[in-house]
Amino acid sequence: MTTRTTLGLGASLACALGMAAATTALAEGEMEKCFGVAMAGQNDCAAGPGTTCAGTSKVDYQGNAWKLVPAGTCAEIELPAAEDVTARMGSPEALMRDLPA
Repeated sequence: MTTRTTLGLGASLACALGMAAATTALAEGEMEKCFGVAMAGQNDCAAGPGTTCAGTSKVDYQGNAWKLVPAGTCAEIELPAAEDVTARMGSPEALMRDLPA
């Protein structure tokens, strides 16, 4: 097995384990997905187009990248204002803002 194949398998396994933990937390109702609140490289699995798994978001507060947060808190998370936007919040649905170029 080559190093490249081994790294690919390791990354796939890490993502699968991360999703299993996320699914358990979601099923228990303790956590919820919140889009647009993760810092670059700190999203939980499956950030959207251009990303493949946890830690692959490219920009801070990327709209299609999600992070697990305590249930009921997502829409209350306030983010720093961007130059062209005065207020931004987390969302339970994917957003079209702050996407990588």
